[in-house]
Order: sequence, then C-alpha cells, then structure tokens
Amino acid sequence: MAKKTENTAEIGFEQQIWKAADKLRGNIDASEYKSVVLGLIFLKYISDKFEQRYLELVSEGEGFEEDRDEYTYQGIFFVPQEARWNAIAKAAHNPEIGKVIDNAMRQIEAENDKLKGVLPKNFARQELDKRRLGDVVDLFTNVKMAEKGDTRDILGRAYEYCLSKFAEQEGKNAGEFYTPTCIVKTLVEVIQPFHGRVYDPCCGSGGMFVQSAEFVKNHAGNIGDLSIFGQESNPTTWKMATMNLAIRGIDADLGTFNADTFFKDCHKDKRFDFVLANPPFNLKDWGGDKLKDDPRWEYGTPPEGNANFAWLQHMIHHLNEHGRMGMVLANGSLSSQTSGEGNIRKNIVEDDLVEGIVAMPPQLFYSTGIPVSLWIINRKKKQPGKTLFVDARAMGTMVTRKLREFTTEDIQKVAESFNKFREGTLENEKGFCAAVETAEIAKQDYILTPGRYVGIADQEENDEPFEEKMERLTTELGKMFEESNRLQEQIKKNMETIGYGF
Repeated sequence: MAKKTENTAEIGFEQQIWKAADKLRGNIDASEYKSVVLGLIFLKYISDKFEQRYLELVSEGEGFEEDRDEYTYQGIFFVPQEARWNAIAKAAHNPEIGKVIDNAMRQIEAENDKLKGVLPKNFARQELDKRRLGDVVDLFTNVKMAEKGDTRDILGRAYEYCLSKFAEQEGKNAGEFYTPTCIVKTLVEVIQPFHGRVYDPCCGSGGMFVQSAEFVKNHAGNIGDLSIFGQESNPTTWKMATMNLAIRGIDADLGTFNADTFFKDCHKDKRFDFVLANPPFNLKDWGGDKLKDDPRWEYGTPPEGNANFAWLQHMIHHLNEHGRMGMVLANGSLSSQTSGEGNIRKNIVEDDLVEGIVAMPPQLFYSTGIPVSLWIINRKKKQPGKTLFVDARAMGTMVTRKLREFTTEDIQKVAESFNKFREGTLENEKGFCAAVETAEIAKQDYILTPGRYVGIADQEENDEPFEEKMERLTTELGKMFEESNRLQEQIKKNMETIGYGF
C-alpha cells in the first residue's frame, strides 16, 4: 500500500489561497479587504504553531499544556481555547463565523501584549459573504502549517504572495506597503546583512526584513544573528508588518505604535549595521519647515518641497561607524541642483560615503512607472575614494504589459559587480559598470547618473555591405508604402459605403 502523503500544499498553495480568498472579496475595497485575507493567514499560522507546542506538552504528561509561559518563552503566541483553529473550523459554516473570528482576534490580543491593537477585527461586517468566508476557512483547515518542525515558510510565502497581488490591484496606492521583491533582493544581495542590527525607517509591510532573513538563511547563517528595527507611519501598514514578521518568526522592534519617522523617531539614539529602505518618492508635505535645525541634516538642510535628501540623511545619521546602507530613490536625486540638493549630494560624495549607484530599469513598481536608482552607502568602503556606477536600465524582463521584473540572473550580475569592486578585481564594462574616482565625479558637478560614467556599450559589428543593406531597406520601405496605400483605399471605400466619402 502506498504511503499516504500529507497535504502540505507547498506547490501552488499561495495561488490557491489567493484564488479562494478573491472570491470572498465581493464589494469590499481592496485596501480594506487586504486585512481580512492577511489576518486570516496570520490567525491560522499562530494557531498551528500553538497546537504544535500544545501536543508536545500533552505528550510530556505533566499538565502544562494550558500554561501560558510554556509557549511565550519559546516565542510562541498563546492562543485561548475559543480562538484556536479547531473552534473556528467547527463554526466555518455557521452564519456567525465572522463574529467567531473577530472574537478570536480579540482574545489573542488580550493574551499577547505584542499583538495588542494589531489584529483585524472586521470579519463580521455585513459586506463579507459568510458562506464564502466559511469556504476559505475550510481551505485553511485542510493544510497543516506547523508540522514536522519549522514549516512557517508555507504561510509566510502565502502572506508575501497575497501582498504582491494586493499591490497589483491597488496600483498607485501600493507604494505605501509594498516594494517589489526583486528590488528588495537586489539591495539585500549588495548590502549583505549577515549579522547585526538592521533598520528600515519606512518599513511598509516588512519586506526588507523578510528578505534579509532569507539572505542569512540562504547563506547558512543564523537568523538569530539579526536584530530588526523599523518604523512605519501608516497604522494599517504597521499592523501588516507586525503580522508579516511574526509569521516568519522574526522578532522585531517596530515601535509600540505607528509614527512619523521625521517627527517621532522611535529609534532616535540607536545606530545600525545595516539600513535598507524604500521611502516614498519625492514626498512634498513632509514637514521640513518645522525641522530646519535638525541634527540629522549634517550635509545640508533638505528642501521643504521634497523629502528625498531628508530620508537619505536620516538613514546616514543612523549608521554606525562601519554601517552599510541601501535605499531606493527617484532618479531626480542623482542630478537635481535646485533647493540646495546639489550641495547636499556634493557633501555626501566628498565625505566618501557613496559606495555605488545602480540605475534600475523602468516599470518595476505597481505604484509608478518612473525609473529609480539604488543608492549604496558605506561608512567603511573597501575602495576609498572610488564609487561604482552600474547602469541596469536595459535589464529586466517584462512579465505583463505594464510590469517588468528584475530576474535572479540580473540581481546576481549587479551583486557580483559590487563583490568584484570591493575585492579590487572589477573590470569596467562599457555600457554596464565603471569604478570612478571622486575627482572624476567632481568634474561632473557631482551628478551621479551612471550613464555619464559607464558610457555606451559597443554595438555588434554588422558585416552587411552598405550597397546591399540600402537595397534591402529600400525594398522593405517600398513594400510598406504599398501596404499603406492599400489600407488608405480600403478605408476610403468603407467610408463611402456609409455615406461619408471623401
């Protein structure tokens, strides 16, 4: 008899959840519905982790299975009896299933200080189809998330997948909570946060932290060697980040509530080994007029009408003496000379902090089509007095008509150029990368656009004789003119038949 395989649904489970949950949406706005789906994933995850530990304690036979401390000391959230998934599964097709889930969320918050005010409690709302909600609960019930040790990746991947799908649906509003994974991975592969303190002052749903943990895991490191610190101003996004990190088993300090980084710096006195961030592009109303003499503006007061250099300096301020940083900025930051931005950029370059600039291709974001650049800052550069410029604008693959993705091969090519640059073995590649002395940057008025430094790639030689090429092109052009004339005549005839001849 063949051994029965357990349904861990590792392949395609993300898509299964999305497909089932999308039916549930009905008329609810995507931004609100997001918390329903992600909250349910989170509830299932912590319930499974609790059950796994619960059964261990039962098997020990000492009666400690309801002792809260037996869970919390292992970093497992304590789940009260009525909030456990088996109770929710039993009520799946009860018309009151929404109230049952809301009540479970409240009970879990009451038992776990870290989750107070974080979990969504909007399942009882009238707009939510309770029959379909029961179907989604059934789907989750049929998948065991915490079997055979640590399999939190299954739900963690589902959480990330759903985040990306919501970003796709919300379009221009998606930038508040989601940075495309390929961009995050590029930053992480270049910055290499192996161990130490990692910080993101505008952390969205926590993608930078998730990928940092993945980087450590993929390089046989210990996730416990990372300490995570972050901040987020949007209250809904802050809650999503808290759940996203908890579901990945990542212990993080995101402050006790959402807060504006410029006016309420939750980590004011801390300095970090790594900073990773994708701040809002070209933020206008950031309150710069009230922060004129802020000690963070070491390289110049940022303009009131654009927060790009406020974010940049805030993050530099929080780097320790050997800290590395990677951030996403709109391309205007590379060349703008208005409102003092050129002087700020000059001062940062002259302080030898800019290790590299990567010009990324357009159409990488759901929220905007504008091209962006990655700023790589390093307080302890291995190549002092030099900056690596990478022009990756022609890289990436279109995955939809509007969206481009930076592939694994693209990411590795960029990361490898930084590795070789740091080792001193990089050979400049025309049209792609160049290591440039600060004196050369000064000659270019401290403009950091990579295209100025890497040049244009050599074109492949075309050995077709000129006379033959011209004959071929002339023939092709003649055929195009013939087709154009034919189409014009056809259009005239069609217009005549409906009484509009010309």
